[in-house]
Amino acid sequence: MNTATLDAMQLTLQVASLATLIILIPGVLLAYAFARFSFRGKRIASAIVGITLVLPPTAVGYLLLQILAADGPLGFRTIGFDLNILLTWKAAVVASSVMALPLVVRTARVAFEGVDPQLEQMARTLGFGPIKTFFFFSLPLASRGLIAAAILGFTRAVGEFGATVIVAGNIPGKTQTIASAIFSAQQVGNEKEAYFLLGLAIIIGFVAIFSAETLSESKYKN
Repeated sequence: MNTATLDAMQLTLQVASLATLIILIPGVLLAYAFARFSFRGKRIASAIVGITLVLPPTAVGYLLLQILAADGPLGFRTIGFDLNILLTWKAAVVASSVMALPLVVRTARVAFEGVDPQLEQMARTLGFGPIKTFFFFSLPLASRGLIAAAILGFTRAVGEFGATVIVAGNIPGKTQTIASAIFSAQQVGNEKEAYFLLGLAIIIGFVAIFSAETLSESKYKN
């Protein structure tokens, strides 16, 4: 295993971990809102959150590029200073977060919808306010599903390529992830390296999905 491969593995795990941490709280809150409340524009909001599931990743990357470009809404000419995101590991985190968010929201929403609303109502009758009910009842009761949501979000971030390569590039040792390293290895005909990275990605994905399925099964058995 060469240095570039080790760097790609380390960067991928770092990016995926940061992306998961960034989206977990807003993802859980959005999921709870979609699962428990009815409000004007709910379907539109849900569609906006989940749109990256159906858009080509390269389209999402292009949109992020336009937003972060110099003249974009978050560009240095617009806000007055440079966020220094494009073509850095931070861009990979942003792209991975955007692509993984809808998966986290959808999985967490299913977890909250599996919690009996009457249990939350009982907590309210016992004097718990909405915030305490959420933290002391809703979250614990949906915890297995929320852990599964985090695992699936992490895995989605690990496998992200299309959006990441547009905004972060494919710079070995700086922005090259496992996904982009597989692409590079295939492009230069290094099949041994490509197969190794492919196997690593499959193992990570299998362990994550198996863990999520195990949590879901345990939830229903309990």
